[in-house]
Amino acid sequence: MTDLARLDSSAPGFDAALARLTAFESKEDVAVEAAVAAILADVRARGDAALLEYTARFDRVQATSVAALELPAEELAAAYAALAAAEREALTTAATRISAYHERQRAESCARSWEMREADGTRLGQKVTALACVGLYVPGGKAAYPSSVLMNALPARIAGVPDIVMTVPTPDGEKNSLMLAAAHLAGVTRAFAVGGAQAIAALAYGTATIPAVDKIVGPGNAYVAAAKRRVFGTVGIDMIAGPSEILVIADASAKPDWVAMDLFAQAEHDEAAQAILLSPDAALLDAVAASIARELPAMPRRDIIGEALARRGALIRVRNLDEACAIADRIAPEHLELAVAEPEALLPKLSNAGAIFLGHYSSEAIGDYCAGPNHVLPTARSARFSSPLGVYDFQKRSSVIGVSKAGAQVLGRTAMTLARGEGLSAHARSAEYRLQSE
Repeated sequence: MTDLARLDSSAPGFDAALARLTAFESKEDVAVEAAVAAILADVRARGDAALLEYTARFDRVQATSVAALELPAEELAAAYAALAAAEREALTTAATRISAYHERQRAESCARSWEMREADGTRLGQKVTALACVGLYVPGGKAAYPSSVLMNALPARIAGVPDIVMTVPTPDGEKNSLMLAAAHLAGVTRAFAVGGAQAIAALAYGTATIPAVDKIVGPGNAYVAAAKRRVFGTVGIDMIAGPSEILVIADASAKPDWVAMDLFAQAEHDEAAQAILLSPDAALLDAVAASIARELPAMPRRDIIGEALARRGALIRVRNLDEACAIADRIAPEHLELAVAEPEALLPKLSNAGAIFLGHYSSEAIGDYCAGPNHVLPTARSARFSSPLGVYDFQKRSSVIGVSKAGAQVLGRTAMTLARGEGLSAHARSAEYRLQSE
């Protein structure tokens, strides 16, 4: 049995214990920051030559040019064609569902241009435009993530982004066929076998071979996260993601083995991942604890799961489901499962979560791969103010202002008054020139 914390919301000191459990400071590692700063500066100065050196050093891939590291569209298509039938069907099903969800998202009014006209002829509106070029970083070290390709590339394509440039490390030259096939299916336009902070630098600043992009999305290790933080402002980024999180609210109707495995599913990502169960039912908490003890030894990633549960996991007894919702909103988890008999009754009581899973059959794992909504979600309590990745992240909005001559007679005087109040005489004169002008 792993050392898993047991807390009770009615016990003295619970609030402080919960704060300690959920605290996670994304401290900047001095060595990582220094290394990343040097890599970014080198790639910005030397471009392709620096990329070749870092790819040889970190991925052990020798190439005579960055062009040789480009993964041609034909190779991506060949990878898709060569998939086993079951893999191709799973990938296609996931892509279809993800696309359908994000097409609906694009259709909502916030993602469309609009216009209004006032009685005097003044025209006001909003013009929505897709980003011109997006960079997608895909991890490729310890594991391959075709699901991340789908979740990042499909919303960009649906938003109307014409160029999607993917970078992915291929240590020792090993390429994952399912990841390449996902890139083909999702509409990636160019792909390069380049990873790490050097890939982020190439996407942000551009090189002779890799184009500079407008925004970089996709997860990565500490070096990738540090690089994204440093290039923000030169380009947009999706978010600085922290370790994975799941919070399960369960009642007596929940199946202990299912809940335990759902906790494992997040804990196996990373030793710093967080997995928490809230329940008013003491018998369920005991049964989940027993299931964890029974199932953990057979898990291939048991060491990672065990450490994550010991460091940041907990089984918490609460007074009732209302209190569970209140605690969940304080934690603001990335993933929130409602493993209860009546999940719809709890939904109105919850405001802070990246994704909310309703009922016993809505496992977070299904959401990770193929439910449809995006699995790129806010972590580290940022669900209080952030949203899942979506079509809107790949679009920008321009205000449209067309003041009529009649409108300028009224609005110009308003602008003049305010400008003089601020001491900006040129602003005032600029508005004044439009008064009764021919």
